[in-house]
Amino acid sequence: MQYLENFPERVYKSMLIPIMMEDKRAGEASRKGFYKYEDKRKATPDPEIMTYIQKSRSMAGVTPDAELMKLSDKDIVEMVFFPVINEACRVLDEGIAVKASDLDIASIFGMGFPPYRGGVMLWGDSIGAKYIHGKLQEWAKRYGSFFEPCSYLAERAAKGIPLSAPAASQVKSRL
Repeated sequence: MQYLENFPERVYKSMLIPIMMEDKRAGEASRKGFYKYEDKRKATPDPEIMTYIQKSRSMAGVTPDAELMKLSDKDIVEMVFFPVINEACRVLDEGIAVKASDLDIASIFGMGFPPYRGGVMLWGDSIGAKYIHGKLQEWAKRYGSFFEPCSYLAERAAKGIPLSAPAASQVKSRL
């Protein structure tokens, strides 16, 4: 919540989860969420979720973009995680974290990033800062400043420096 209050331009606050929680759609614990849970924990997509999605969209004043509705799985993953990598770069640049590997561990244990990918920064390195920066720039032009790449990412993309490489002047943690 503090992050949302301090950096509203860096997040999208969806009303979907609060609306679902209001209706006690807490997932497996309540046997309904995005999925319905039958016997033996078997999850199946719940068609009722569209009602909640439409209500959330209405509250936000947005309509589905036909182009976005056709995105491939790869494009969806990139649109979700490239802003996470961008924010991780800001965290390193601001000295909130000192090493990219700290953010890899945090992404695995804190947000459930797949361990076999090595963490969000290592995964970003496998894709390349230049590609990530290019995609974020493209989306910023098309969809707004939420996707605007930070200077740390821009510098690494321009110079071909891996995201996980230590900064030239390694900052000390502010924490």
